[in-house]
Amino acid sequence: MADQYQPNFTLKFTREDVGNRFAELRKKWWFRILAWLALLAGLGTIALWALFLRDLPSVDRLRTYEPPLPTNIRAGDGMPLRSYARERRVELSFEEYPELMVGAFLSAEDKTFFQHSGVDYPGLIRAAWQGLVSGETPRGTSTITQQVAKNLLLTNEVSYVRKAREAILAFRIENSLSKQQILELYLNQIALGRNAFGVEAAANAYFDKSVRELTLPQFAYLAILPKGPSNYMPERHEKRAIERRNWVLGQMRENGYIDQAQLDAALAAPLGAVPRKTPSTDPLGGYFIEEVRRQLIDKFGETEESGPYSVYAGGLWVRTSFDPEIQKAAQKALREGLLRYDRGRGWSGPMREASFEGDGWRSALLNHNIDLDYEDWRAAIVISKDASSAQIGFGDGRTGTLPRGGAQMPVRGKGGTAFAALKPGDVIAVAPAGGTFALRSIPKISGGMVVEDPRTGRILAMQGGFDATVQAFNRATQAQRQPGSTIKPIVYAAALENGMTPASIIVDGPFCVWQGAALGEKCFRNFGGTRGAGPKTMRWGIEQSRNLMTVQAANQTGMDKVVDLMQRTGVSQQKYPPYLSYALGAGETTVMRMVNAYSILVNHGRALNPTLIDFVQNRHGKVVWPENWRPCDRCNMPDWDGKPMPRPVIRSRQVLDAMSAYQMVHITEGVIQRGTATVLRDLGRPIMGKTGTSSGPRDVWFVGGTPQMIAGLYMGYDTPTNLGGYAQGGTIAAPIFKAFAQKAYEGLDVLPFTAPAGIRMVRIDRTTGKRVFGAWPGTDPKGAVIWEAFKPESEPRRRTMRDEEEAPKAEVKKKAVRQEGPRDSDFLQREGGIY
Repeated sequence: MADQYQPNFTLKFTREDVGNRFAELRKKWWFRILAWLALLAGLGTIALWALFLRDLPSVDRLRTYEPPLPTNIRAGDGMPLRSYARERRVELSFEEYPELMVGAFLSAEDKTFFQHSGVDYPGLIRAAWQGLVSGETPRGTSTITQQVAKNLLLTNEVSYVRKAREAILAFRIENSLSKQQILELYLNQIALGRNAFGVEAAANAYFDKSVRELTLPQFAYLAILPKGPSNYMPERHEKRAIERRNWVLGQMRENGYIDQAQLDAALAAPLGAVPRKTPSTDPLGGYFIEEVRRQLIDKFGETEESGPYSVYAGGLWVRTSFDPEIQKAAQKALREGLLRYDRGRGWSGPMREASFEGDGWRSALLNHNIDLDYEDWRAAIVISKDASSAQIGFGDGRTGTLPRGGAQMPVRGKGGTAFAALKPGDVIAVAPAGGTFALRSIPKISGGMVVEDPRTGRILAMQGGFDATVQAFNRATQAQRQPGSTIKPIVYAAALENGMTPASIIVDGPFCVWQGAALGEKCFRNFGGTRGAGPKTMRWGIEQSRNLMTVQAANQTGMDKVVDLMQRTGVSQQKYPPYLSYALGAGETTVMRMVNAYSILVNHGRALNPTLIDFVQNRHGKVVWPENWRPCDRCNMPDWDGKPMPRPVIRSRQVLDAMSAYQMVHITEGVIQRGTATVLRDLGRPIMGKTGTSSGPRDVWFVGGTPQMIAGLYMGYDTPTNLGGYAQGGTIAAPIFKAFAQKAYEGLDVLPFTAPAGIRMVRIDRTTGKRVFGAWPGTDPKGAVIWEAFKPESEPRRRTMRDEEEAPKAEVKKKAVRQEGPRDSDFLQREGGIY
């Protein structure tokens, strides 16, 4: 019966019924209160989101946070050279921080750190009440977690809104990271003055130690710095710093980190901070390291906005090809060569001119960042001067006296004495002289030098002037100069590549070319106006650096082929015009390019890319440049069994025929033995090279070396000026190379230049080019018999009966050439300039 029951009514609610019901509820007092509360809650939520939660950074950033770290530059042997950073920082893991040091910071900044959940609510309430009473925004109320939130995720704005956002972030951080992770972030990024960020950097800045080497009172001193480093600088506020340090020590005792005996001993300790370190440029290799910096910035950018591997924040580890000992040899040799030439020419004037007021002379001097390191020379600033002496100051704050008698050299180009020209604010070079100082002169003439490994292209040393802190312009890589006769091996290499041999006979005689109606005829001449010697071998022409033979060889080869080889070997970035003057060094190039071109000759004609950087690692040790870099497994391992190991495939392109390259190396060995660089002969090892003197003469050059190292240098004024008629590459530049080589090659194996497969060594007379059968090199009284390198089937043939019959006719022809010589280009076209 129940299943059959059906209701006899239905419920129907119309819109009118609902409206009436809601109208009745609105009249209830409790409904009105609930409605107002809901409205206020909604508005509060919107306000809370707008003020505190909108654009709040994500805590996830902290999980992968990497603080800005300096880029560290190291030499080829791993020796630290320099670091680049806007902020001095060394990142450590939490486990590397001593427990007492952690206790000092917790006692000073947040003693309840391990108890709270991000915000110290009792402390915050007290600070807020004090702020309401005083009318000022509360400061110093942040926990360590809040400081991490502010420093890494928020701005430094001081307001209640920022405090609230800071507290919300701190709560989120505590729920995302462990206490140890939070402390690690804090201790690595906190600013502690003296441009030190993080505790490890501060330990070095204030005590010249690692954090692991600090003492208890030193821990306490570092812990007071987050509140305001400038308030506790030891040089200005030592007493205040000690008082605050002792307060931290007392807090450590109260919090149980130390006992009473430790407290008593620490309270009695002096502050012990070292003087603030002046920025040092470490002059050794200044030009080299600055070039490395430029290359890194070009590759990775300068700031954090440039990417994760920026030079000033990316924490890169850079291994360079820099060799400190070779750099010292190059630096010393070039400097002494510059001083030797400049000596006796008078004082060159102040290095800089500064202005200062009162006792501000030290800051004025330091602002110029000059750090001389030649012998005992020092940079100083003239503080004051009277009739008998000048008071001078140094970067370390000390002062000295420069007497009139120590500055009596004349002023170059102006007359009068240097002492009379000195004035307060002049930054000068001085050296100790008894109890006073004597004035020194930075040479006006300058130059550049580069040393390269011809087997790899690695640049081992670079000197771009007298001193990188005085002359920032790097003449080794930036100065465009005419190479003079150092270009000749490239010219003759092109001739060898196009059919000539070292024994080819070229006329050393007058040579003129018609340059068109506008320019007329141009006649070339030998250096110094030396008269032609008639037909001689190519080798003789290179050894004696004969201009007339060079232009004839270039003309015979074709200047288009010559300038093409100049470009292929990197002497020029863009192809020179095919004018014969470029065969004598009229085109501009750099020391770096010339050294690399000679290295290509020694490297059997294979291309080399001169490099200063071996590889770059990121902060985690991964090599990020060059791309596809691979380590050399087991290289130099002490347990190597001597069996052949896989070697990398040589991928460099052949820019010059290998046999032609070796022939030129072999010929330029003769430049040292019999030519324009005999000053190097007593070095007692196989050396190839070529001297050079540009027109004027304005620059003097030498480029050359051994299978292990090729070095090149030039010397000249930045504004090209005549050096004097006596100035030649063989008398000025080659002796500088010799001074370098005596140090740099010391202890190196004496190695010969290796010949590529196919080269044939034949005895010839080096002046006539004829094959010799009856004498041996070294036994010929005239020294004319040598071993010469020939390509297959190109060596001089044996004399036949027909040669004997033709000999008188040939002798008559040679005499005619000696008497008259080729007079114009028509003769050159008939005879070709070659026999």
